[in-house]
Amino acid sequence: MFYAHSKNKSHQRHAAKDHLVEVAKIAMEYAGNACWKKECSLSGLLHDLGKYADLFQARLRGEIHGLDHWSPGAWIALAEYRSIGAALAIQGHHLGLQKGDLNALRAMNPVTLSIHHPLHLKISNPDTGELLSRFNADGLFGEKPEKNLIDLTIGFKNPLTSMLDVRMLFSCLVDADFIDTEAHFEGNEFGKQYRQKGPSIDASKALRTLDDFMIEAVRSKSNADQNVLDARNSLWEMASISANNSTGLYTFTAPTGSGKTLAMLKFALEHAAYHNQKEEAPHLKRIILAVPFLSIIEQTAAIYRAIFKDFPENYVLEHHSLAGLGNEETRSDAEVAAERARRLLSENWDAPIIITTNVQLLESLFSNRPSACRKLHNLMDSIIMFDEAQTLPQSLAVPTLAALSYLSATYRTTVLFATATQPAFDTLDKAVKSLTPNKGWEPIEAVPNNASLYKRLRRFEVSWPTGGETKDWASLAKEIRGERQVLCVVNLKSHTNNILEELKHDADIFHLSTNLCALHRRMILDRVRRHLTEKQPCRLISTQCVEAGVDVDFPVVYRALSPLDAIAQAAGRCNREGRLTNENGAPQMGSVRIFEPDIVGNFRSRYPTYAYFQATEVMRSMLIEADGDGIDLNDPAVFRDYYRRLYDVSRPETQNEELANAIKSVDFVRIAREYRIIDQAAIQILVPYTPYREQFEALQFQQSEEGISAKWIRGAQGLAVSIFRPKPEHPAWEVLIPAKLRHGKGESDEWYILEDRNGEFYDDVFGLQLPKSQQIFIG
Repeated sequence: MFYAHSKNKSHQRHAAKDHLVEVAKIAMEYAGNACWKKECSLSGLLHDLGKYADLFQARLRGEIHGLDHWSPGAWIALAEYRSIGAALAIQGHHLGLQKGDLNALRAMNPVTLSIHHPLHLKISNPDTGELLSRFNADGLFGEKPEKNLIDLTIGFKNPLTSMLDVRMLFSCLVDADFIDTEAHFEGNEFGKQYRQKGPSIDASKALRTLDDFMIEAVRSKSNADQNVLDARNSLWEMASISANNSTGLYTFTAPTGSGKTLAMLKFALEHAAYHNQKEEAPHLKRIILAVPFLSIIEQTAAIYRAIFKDFPENYVLEHHSLAGLGNEETRSDAEVAAERARRLLSENWDAPIIITTNVQLLESLFSNRPSACRKLHNLMDSIIMFDEAQTLPQSLAVPTLAALSYLSATYRTTVLFATATQPAFDTLDKAVKSLTPNKGWEPIEAVPNNASLYKRLRRFEVSWPTGGETKDWASLAKEIRGERQVLCVVNLKSHTNNILEELKHDADIFHLSTNLCALHRRMILDRVRRHLTEKQPCRLISTQCVEAGVDVDFPVVYRALSPLDAIAQAAGRCNREGRLTNENGAPQMGSVRIFEPDIVGNFRSRYPTYAYFQATEVMRSMLIEADGDGIDLNDPAVFRDYYRRLYDVSRPETQNEELANAIKSVDFVRIAREYRIIDQAAIQILVPYTPYREQFEALQFQQSEEGISAKWIRGAQGLAVSIFRPKPEHPAWEVLIPAKLRHGKGESDEWYILEDRNGEFYDDVFGLQLPKSQQIFIG
């Protein structure tokens, strides 16, 4: 008898035969109707072939360590079945996906690896013939696929899309392996205990619930102007009509304040209900919402949970770094069990509605790691919605669009890009087609008459700087002081500090930036909204972190000159509900005032990145051409013109040469390293925000005594500030203490504790103020 795993808590062993058969079965179920489903089954049968070795059985008895048990199965998949996809998936189910070029494939040979192994491991048995003999004696045999995913004689003809196919196959294998292994270790004397699957979507019921919520909880309680309500109703109807179309690529273009968040959900549920009533096609299984900023994800999740509060547990599942568990020690057994179920479902996105981040979703599409890729198979037959689509980095635009286009065309996935400032990604269609074998980027607009919504939702007038006009910080502060309720958005955190220095003796001044920890920002926004609602004085100085998805409504907004999409987002915080009236009670337009700060120096003293500077220069050139007439922020055609100009200048298709070369080289490891939504290394700093000082001290004590854990990190998220990693000589390191790792394993290189005994470095207004650190903050 050969075993795959050691004894579980009930002292039951896991027979290799049972494990291989079950993994093959589960993996093939995950593959659905994919053309490579038989290769998926083959990878399941062969992935642990090396466990039929005597050395591996000795390893289970604790007699030996440092074995490679995956290479024999990978080599058999390649040499006997000519399956590159299965070979790479088997090789990667512990290591992660590696390289797919011919030399790398040849190097899988266990005989070669037994002489020189790159990881200095010992092959469990390089004699694949002996392993296959034992495999067959257990009644197992592999069925040769009629046609392989990747032809061994041709190789990766279309690297980007073929590699995505491999990742999907890899996902099925890895998740099946995790699931069956987990079931063994959770099992008892009666057998394996498989985790409970997530609930089904039941789109028709969810749709009725959403419609009821809109009537009872939103429209009936809204104080918005009737014109705004009419526009929101129109968007709702357009989303419903457009949803009754085929799966594919969609844009969802709607102005800020038009109710886009819920209208997107309306589209997705209508789309799922429309397709799920058809008998001939596979059902759409889930809806995935990806948002760019952690600062807005919680409010969206709260809305979704409120809508589906009476649905089964984990109907709405959050998967992001702020989706914490809290303190399990203070919870009941039932609460702990529920949280464990949520954690398990988040590993492979087995839920009807997933709320996640762009980083989590998009980086998984280009990852090589088992833990990141295991959820990818659940993107098949799904609806993926990207909110604030304009935040996709230009340097990643073409490969990202190509991957999503292929995902949509091949795996029956609908992809929707939603924003008020829709990028002209279709102008990159030719570049996208060069990476895909079928189609490029030609989405359908889900809000076909969106121009009427922009026209109807004119709620502000815009004044633009003319003739090189600039404002110094003192003059700007004087104007802000003259307004009762005003929002001022600038490009850098150092700029907020300059304004706050001018206003530091004034009352009712608020500051918002990612210098503030999440709990601090939440408290500030709560106070700001209360002041606005109660008509109290309120002057908020902020970086662009206030622009996307933060629901505030000011009568006056100042915005430093910046990219057009950033200006439009700031303007969306002006007279948002259309309720502004003059002293006689008559409707009144809000006021958006664009200004050019009087700053001397290169782009780094004015803008956060070179790309931001480049986009601002495109904006400036449009202003010059307008010759004093300004730019209409309520005309979607303006944004299309802006993005066309920007792409002509920045040429996204030529950016990120390292990533392009990694794709051509079929190097999964390099691709995962080069594809980064946030391209600079960050560290997390636990800060002593005064109202939560006790929580800070408890976390500080816990890390010093026990070291940090996943639970500690979840508890620390609310008091953490992210900064780009300072250079080694930076004075910030004098006040940053590395958090201890558990079990005496040293210190963390990501988490730090702020040493701030006198409140010198975390201010209740300015937030984190490290010595000489103005240029290292994120955002």
